[in-house]
Parts: sequence; C-alpha cells; structure tokens
Amino acid sequence: MRRLVSAILLLLPAVSAVAAEVAYPEGWRSWHHVKSMVIEPGHPLYEAFGGIHHIYANPKALEGYRTGKFPDGAVIIFDLLEAKRENNALIEGPRKVLGVMEKDSRRFAATGGWGFEGFAAGDPAKRAVGAKAAEACFGCHASGDTRDGVFSRLRD
Repeated sequence: MRRLVSAILLLLPAVSAVAAEVAYPEGWRSWHHVKSMVIEPGHPLYEAFGGIHHIYANPKALEGYRTGKFPDGAVIIFDLLEAKRENNALIEGPRKVLGVMEKDSRRFAATGGWGFEGFAAGDPAKRAVGAKAAEACFGCHASGDTRDGVFSRLRD
C-alpha cells in the first residue's frame, strides 16, 4: 500500500502538467476574426513575431473583447505567417506559429488565468511553449498594456 501511495504521489505532478496543457483548437478558422496586422523589420518584436498576424476569437473570447473581462473558456488564436513581397503586394507565406491563449482561472492560476501555447508551423504535434509559458508568454501578457492579459482590441 505504501508503494502505491508513493507511486501516485510521484505521478501527480505529471498528471497536473498534462491537465494544464493548452489544447490545439479545432475549427478556429470559423471563429470571429478580430483583426490583422503586420510586424515589419525595425519593430522591437520583429525577431520573435515578424510577419502577418491574424487574431481569431471563440464566442467567449468575443464576449471578453466587448466587456474587457475574459471569462473561463475564452480562446484566442494568434496566427502568425511569414510576410512576403510579390508583385508590389505583401502576401502571406508559410505559417510560422499558431499561438493559443486559453482562459481557465483554476488550471492556469499561476499565469493570470491564461494558458499559453504555440504550435510550430501550426502543427498540433509541435508544441513550442510547453512548460515555459510563464517566461515565454505570461511576462509580457501581465504588463500594464493589456486588458485582462490581452493585447489586441476588437476591430469595428
């Protein structure tokens, strides 16, 4: 019995870490388009986030954009694509990362109620953030420049 209890105690951190993972969101392309923008060379975030950004929100996140307080279950997508110039036009290149913010105040209490993940090239099997959410994402999202941890604003 003592061995069983010890084994369970050893597994608890692994189970809670899995439970706190942000899932790859299915069907996000049919969600509400919040806005788009381009970060070009010269911008302070260009090295990490240069390219074309599209932001999408599920219905709960849309409610948060409208009220300024995002409820649990809100999911925001940050679709980052390479920006390419072609025939005097700026066009989308390959997907660099699909960033996901998921609001769950209990599961993600340590990071302001938000879970963060980046899926390299938009591939659900290629997690780019994982256990580094606090230092990779939350530090900036906890800054005073956000509304409930969110930088983007709903476009009219």
